[in-house]
Parts: sequence; C-alpha cells; structure tokens
Amino acid sequence: MEKEPQRKKEVMFQRMLEQKEEVRTVRKIVFWIVSVILVIGIIGGFSIYTYIKGALKPVDPDSEKVVEVVVPIGSGLDTISEILEKKGVIKSARVFKYYAKVNNEADFQAGTYGLTKSMTPDELLQSLKTGVVYRTPAFTLTIPEGLTLDQIAERTSAKASFTKEEFMDFVTSEDAVLRYMTKYPDIITEEIQKENIRYALEGYLFPATYPFYDESPSVEEVVDTMVDATVQNIIPFQGFLEEKEKSAHWLLTFASLLEKEATSKADRETIASVFINRMDEGMPLQTDPTVLYALGEHKDRVLLEDLKVENAYNTYQNKGLPPGPIANAGAASLQAAVEPSKTKYLFFLADKDGVNHFAKTYEEHLENKAEYIDSQHK
Repeated sequence: MEKEPQRKKEVMFQRMLEQKEEVRTVRKIVFWIVSVILVIGIIGGFSIYTYIKGALKPVDPDSEKVVEVVVPIGSGLDTISEILEKKGVIKSARVFKYYAKVNNEADFQAGTYGLTKSMTPDELLQSLKTGVVYRTPAFTLTIPEGLTLDQIAERTSAKASFTKEEFMDFVTSEDAVLRYMTKYPDIITEEIQKENIRYALEGYLFPATYPFYDESPSVEEVVDTMVDATVQNIIPFQGFLEEKEKSAHWLLTFASLLEKEATSKADRETIASVFINRMDEGMPLQTDPTVLYALGEHKDRVLLEDLKVENAYNTYQNKGLPPGPIANAGAASLQAAVEPSKTKYLFFLADKDGVNHFAKTYEEHLENKAEYIDSQHK
C-alpha cells in the first residue's frame, strides 16, 4: 500500500520534469525565431539602405560623355524620372523621384539638356530647375493664349519654312486628325469629329514658347510638339474629368470661352461660375466670342444683328457649350474651368477698360450696362 503513493509522486515528478523541458524547448524555438526575424530585418533594412544609397550615386563618376535629354513641355516629376532612367543618367527613377519629393524639389523647366552620367542627383535637380540647356535653339516660336487655328498658322509660318496654307492643310487633314486620335485615344477622342465642328484640332495646340533646334522643322514636327504639350497639360485633370464624367474636349471647350472672356485669373474663375450657373438654370451662355467665332471675323463690337447668326457656335441661339473650342486655352483657364468660384452670378459685362462687372439678377445687369456701357456711347 505504501508503494502506490510513492509511484504517484514519481510520475508527477517526471511530468514536471517533462513540462520544464517543454518550456525550455519552446523558449529556445521562440528565441531562435525572434533572432532569425531580427537578422532578416537587419539584413533587409541594410540591403534597402545600401540600394538607395547606391541609387543616389552617379551612374559613372568618371564619364564625360554628354547625353542629350529632352524634357517635353508639361512634364511632371514621374515623367522626368522615367526619361532620365531610360537615358541612363540615373540608376532608379523611383529613388530619384522620392529623393526629389523629400527635398521639396519642383518647378522643373522643359528643354533639351546636356547631362552626364557623372552628375549627382542634386546636380541633375539643379539643372532641371534652372532650365540650363547645352544647345541653343535655332529659333523659338511663341504661341500666345487665345489664338485660333488660323492665327496660329499665320504666326507659325512667319517663323518656320512652310506657309500658312501648308500648315492649315496638315492640321485639317483627315490623316493628321486620325494620327492624334490614335496616339492619344484617352484625350483626343471622336468628339473632335462631331457634326458642326469647324476644325477638329481647334484648341488642341497649346499656347507656349517652343524651342526648335532644327532650322527647318516640318509642319508635322511643329504640330506634334504643340499637341503633345496640350496632352501633358490635360493629364493632371484626368481624375477630375473621370469623377465628373466629363471629357478633355469638354474641358478645352469650356476653357477656351474663359480664355476669350477673361482678363485676369480671378475673372476666369468667376466667369466660369457664371457659365456653370447659367447652364444649371438652362440659360444660354450668351458669350460674344462665340458669335465672333461663328461669324469667322474679328469685330470691336458685336451688333444685335450678329447675335442672330445661325451657327452651332452661337451661344445666344444655342444652349450649353459650343461644339468645340473657339481658341487655344492656357493653363490658367484650364485650372479655372475645373476650380470655378462659388457664386450666384448669372450675368457679367466688360467696360471700356476690360474690367468685368458681375450681377446676380437681370435688373442688376441692366444697371451695370447703363453705368459702364451705355454711358460711354452717349
């Protein structure tokens, strides 16, 4: 009888020993797992650090060869980083991009640069910010905001080696239209071929100063550059357009009206609000520049009989936006079209000095007309 308790004690003692051994084993396993994780983390962190550090060093510190890098007008940091990587001037577009963002570097200049693989990221960023180019352009071509396709053709032919007629023949050709629709299908769509459109590419040649390094660029090269600049300036607004279910054609059309009506950035935003308010109310926009475009001529003053012209572009006779842009719109007008002021204005007019006066009601508008327009013609 005395042996039975003794056996139980031995069994319990043996179990205690086994449990302690299991605990030791578990602790060892946990210790090794944690150790392995820490080692992997340290190695991984060191590898990332080494990779980033290496990516921020010159590709070839001893290289003196000049690499020509073209930064198109309207290029953002993502595009520029990819261009530099493709040209072999930097090791990693991603690292270069984040390095620039961390250092708050922005406002890069378009142009043709002479860069080397021995340049550091800081040197590259400085060059891109200052716009220092290694090659002097053969000539520059400035296209102001608010020009029509005809006016752009005239200005371009005065600088280039082709005629106005050759320019217009190209931009109005079916081949050119299809070329750009195919190249930029998300931005240049079938809307440019809508019925009543005067010129498919009206409004699609961006206003800017363009450097050309060939003394005699072809019409195609010149127009390619301008259309590409338009696309680059539309891309930042694609998120807005998708959200509002609007198209690039809508944006360029709306912005072209602001470009022709406004004399300042603030006016653009307020005029945009007037147009939006009128469209929401089902009112015609009644903007004079569309009448002049419909007439196909410039006038210092639009007459009452002009307002009756039967044309799809006449916003006195037709509600909503015209079929397409009536001129080329600049960056400020594009921005105002997507970020208009919030007002209740439904009317505005410009006095003899070009200052716009806004009104919420037709009665207020008539008062402005009597004060700023009629009084000047007595």
